[in-house]
Amino acid sequence: MARHSALPRHAPAAAALPALEAARPMELDKLIHERLRLGILSALAAQRDMPFSDLKRLLKTTDGNLSIHARKLEDAGYLSCAKSFEGRVPRTTYRITDKGRRSLARYLDHMEALIRVMRG
Repeated sequence: MARHSALPRHAPAAAALPALEAARPMELDKLIHERLRLGILSALAAQRDMPFSDLKRLLKTTDGNLSIHARKLEDAGYLSCAKSFEGRVPRTTYRITDKGRRSLARYLDHMEALIRVMRG
């Protein structure tokens, strides 16, 4: 029976541990880390504002799913929501806030740092 100590040790992974530990104090923003919420903020960061229907189509999701995730981002102050009417048709438009833009930038910086550490 082979002992675990006989297995080859992966030096790159072992060498990355101190750098990974250094990156740990800043935790990922779990609110942004969810796929759909990251997609919402990314889309809004690329465009000034976006109607609900365009976000729904872009992210390939349902009305309910988009509404729930957008509300969480709105409650956190990461995006704003404006409701209006075009004729008799309601229109909801979302816009990323300054806080949302800063939070997204921090999140992306953290992810890039983790990627750099893991790639050595």
